[in-house]
Amino acid sequence: MIVINIKENEPIDKALKRFKKKFEKTGVLKALRARSYYEKKSVRLRKEVIRASYRLKLQEAASND
Repeated sequence: MIVINIKENEPIDKALKRFKKKFEKTGVLKALRARSYYEKKSVRLRKEVIRASYRLKLQEAASND
């Protein structure tokens, strides 16, 4: 559970912004979206390989510059 301590005289906007950042870092929403439908293991692994190759291409392009 995420706990945000609101300081005295702190605007609610700032507290809400801190809450959103903490919530995003936990990855709860990302996990919920990933589990919204069943994905076969082979499909999941294929996506991981594609992402890894894409990241590798980006790293190589950055190192060549």
